[in-house]
Amino acid sequence: MAKYNVTVKLVGEDGNAFAILGKVKRALREAGASAEEIQQFMDEATSGDYNHLLQTAMEWVGVE
Repeated sequence: MAKYNVTVKLVGEDGNAFAILGKVKRALREAGASAEEIQQFMDEATSGDYNHLLQTAMEWVGVE
């Protein structure tokens, strides 16, 4: 289950890590996440490869 009850549409973002990071960051901000939580997501999401980014995004928000 995602940390935040918000869904981010990632269809069509294949291979574009920056677009995914931006969409999730925006969704977290709109869901009321603090700046520290958003930074925590960004740090974790960018600490590995593209698959790690996707896995981290799915841990924080719902994805479609």
